[in-house]
Amino acid sequence: MRDLRQLPTDRVLVSPSVLASDFGALAAEIGRAGSAGADVIHLDVMDGCFVPNISFGPPVIKSVRAASDLVFDTHLMIEHPLKYAVPFAKAGADHLTFHLECADPTAEVIEAIRQAGCTVGISLKPATPAEAVFPWLDRIDLVLVMTVEPGFGGQSFMADQMPKVAAIKREIRRRGLHIQLEADGGIDEKTVIPTAANGANLIVAGTSVFAHPAGLAEGIARLHAATAMLDSNL
Repeated sequence: MRDLRQLPTDRVLVSPSVLASDFGALAAEIGRAGSAGADVIHLDVMDGCFVPNISFGPPVIKSVRAASDLVFDTHLMIEHPLKYAVPFAKAGADHLTFHLECADPTAEVIEAIRQAGCTVGISLKPATPAEAVFPWLDRIDLVLVMTVEPGFGGQSFMADQMPKVAAIKREIRRRGLHIQLEADGGIDEKTVIPTAANGANLIVAGTSVFAHPAGLAEGIARLHAATAMLDSNL
């Protein structure tokens, strides 16, 4: 069973974003990421409404599901996740993260994702404060802090999001919850250091791993090395 809840939170896990891979060989790229040491696979779904870009939907996920036995960590950057929870689950998504800022009621989306058989995450845009997710922490499995504006890969890391990461980690620890704290946007072997030091343990990386000059495995390994930076005293 592919279950995000079975993954540890005390070491850095790497979730390569296939948005930076070769879409002409997507299944092979996903398989290559798994062989290179990825812990989960990150799938960025964009609808052209919630964010100004379009990526792919359930048919593509279904077509590549057999390429990997890793958790498909699916980030729904869409206006109406409530409508699409079941289609994405049926396509093979194991985990669905939706945005707190989307148009649908948060409680209803959480319930729909659970009923579809997936684990649940909530993502926050850079302008959304940490405290906005606190009321939902007891009902979810992951918090994703965007360290860029969502919608496009290859953007620069926003260091001003680190206090948000730290605040969410403190609250997770205060409540004794097993929640993956994920960060996404401009993360490479340098920016992963403050990201991990502030408590994020699940790292989404696209260009920095798929286009790493020493190869995909080395790019992933250098992110894994940031485990030593995880701060247990937040």
